[in-house]
Amino acid sequence: MHIDDAGTARQLGSRARREEIVRLATTTGLASVEELAATFEVTASTIRRDLAQLTGDGRLARTYGGAMALVAHPETSLRQRTGEAYAAKRGIARWAAAQVQPGETVLLDAGSTVGAVAHELRTTVPLTVATTGLTVLEALADVDEVHVECLGGTLRHLSQGFVGPLTEAALERMTFDRVFLGADGVTADSGICEAGLDQTRLKELMARRSQQVYVLAHAAKLGRRPFHAWARLPEPWTLVTDDAAEPAALAPFLAAGVAVVVVDQQGRAEQP
Repeated sequence: MHIDDAGTARQLGSRARREEIVRLATTTGLASVEELAATFEVTASTIRRDLAQLTGDGRLARTYGGAMALVAHPETSLRQRTGEAYAAKRGIARWAAAQVQPGETVLLDAGSTVGAVAHELRTTVPLTVATTGLTVLEALADVDEVHVECLGGTLRHLSQGFVGPLTEAALERMTFDRVFLGADGVTADSGICEAGLDQTRLKELMARRSQQVYVLAHAAKLGRRPFHAWARLPEPWTLVTDDAAEPAALAPFLAAGVAVVVVDQQGRAEQP
């Protein structure tokens, strides 16, 4: 998309606009008529004609209210994600760990950012940690004063986390002071986006079993819709992100009443 200094989309010709629509659908996984019309400053009817043309050309697949890329958005492995936005994740992890008090029982999701939280919690003792993630188990396995509950189940090799009915059954027997959830994408209206329904169902259950819910997502994940499975979060919940997040990306969350915490690389909170 061509963006001017003020951050608004310049008017494009129909051919260039359609190319940008394909690029956006491929990047985010989904493109809605309303969002595309606002982005390109054209009418919804114009966007519908563009989508009809692109669908007829075999470049997009129509969905209710929009379109999606024909090639599924790829899910990256935990190993690939660990090096992404490393400094931002460390800052988020430091802030998150600082919220936990000795003696609490906390629930940690799978994922690279939440795995970083586990490293920061090694000195917050005594503590009880339940987790679905192998990275958390590795980080805390040798800390005697941290009691660790492994919520076993079916291992997802890409995410290095457990899912499925055995994991859910274990969760039903526990409650938690706090839960820290990771996300492939997060939006104010739909919640957490993940690659599979087994993941989103589990995250919803994790949130329901916890008194305080935190979603840890660096700036690049805000507003992203890479997949078609969603976890709806009970209110209230807190979004924790890094200081690279633009005000426009934070605005929908603030408008929806989500508590937003923006932190720097040292884990210090800033005004969103």
